[in-house]
Amino acid sequence: MVRETDNGIYLDGENLGEILMPQKFITPEVRENKEAVVFVYSDSEDRLVATTENPLAKAGEFALLKVVATNRFGAFLDWGLPKDLLVPFSEQKSKMMEGKYDLVYVFVDVLTNRIAASAKLNKFLDNTPPVYSPGEQVHLIIAEETDLGYKAIVNNEHWGILYKNQVFKPLSTGEKITGYINKIREDDKIDLLLEKPGYEKIDSIAQKILDVLDQNRGFVALTDKSSPEMIQTMLGISKKNFKKAVGNLYKRKMIEFKSDGIKRLD
Repeated sequence: MVRETDNGIYLDGENLGEILMPQKFITPEVRENKEAVVFVYSDSEDRLVATTENPLAKAGEFALLKVVATNRFGAFLDWGLPKDLLVPFSEQKSKMMEGKYDLVYVFVDVLTNRIAASAKLNKFLDNTPPVYSPGEQVHLIIAEETDLGYKAIVNNEHWGILYKNQVFKPLSTGEKITGYINKIREDDKIDLLLEKPGYEKIDSIAQKILDVLDQNRGFVALTDKSSPEMIQTMLGISKKNFKKAVGNLYKRKMIEFKSDGIKRLD
C-alpha cells in the first residue's frame, strides 16, 4: 500500500505504477496487512483498477459468458466485474446477440493493452503439437455439438472430440469436466473419452455399481437384459461397461446374479 485517498487505496504496481483499489473493494485484511492479492483491469475511464473480486475468466482462459449489451464497438459480456468485457466486431465469429451466451477466449490486446475477448477460438488453439498419453486425465470445456459428437477444448490448448457413441450423459456448451485421452491420430487430432480407458475404467465403474448397491440395501433391479436407457438412468454408464463391470464383480465374488437383478455379497 502506497497511500490512501477518499477514492481508495493506491497500491504499488511496480512497473505499472500506482494502482487504485476503490473503497468498496477494501477489506479489513487489506488494511491490516497493507498488501493484497488482486485482479487488475481497466475501468470505464481506462484507468488501472485493482479488485479483490474474482472475474469469471482471466486472460488466457476460456469461458461461457452472457452478452449484456451491444453497440457500434461490439458486444459486451458480463464477466463478474463492474466494467463489462468487450468483444470487438473483428473478434466475433457471428453477430452476438444481447441475452445470449457465447464461449470466448479472454486475452490482452497488445495494441491497446486492454483485456478483451474473442469468439474466434481456432486462432488460440492447436498452436503446439499435442503431447499426451493414452489414458491421461485432462481438463475439458465443451465447445459445441457436431454431427460426430462434441468438440471440446483440451487443457486450454487443443481441440479434441468426444464421439456421440461414447457419450452417455447430456453435455452443454461451456461445461467444464474431466476427460481422458483415447488416442492422438496421425493428423494430430485428439480423440477423447469421458471414462478412463482400460482396466482402471472398469474398476472405477465397478466401484460405482457397488456404491449404488450399498445405497439400495444391496440390490439393484438391473440385468444383462435391461435396456441401455435404464442402465444409463440408474447408473450413468453404458450397457457395455455395465456388463464388463458386473462380470468383474462376479469373478471377485462380490455380487451374485438374480433373475430380477444383482445382489451384493458380504
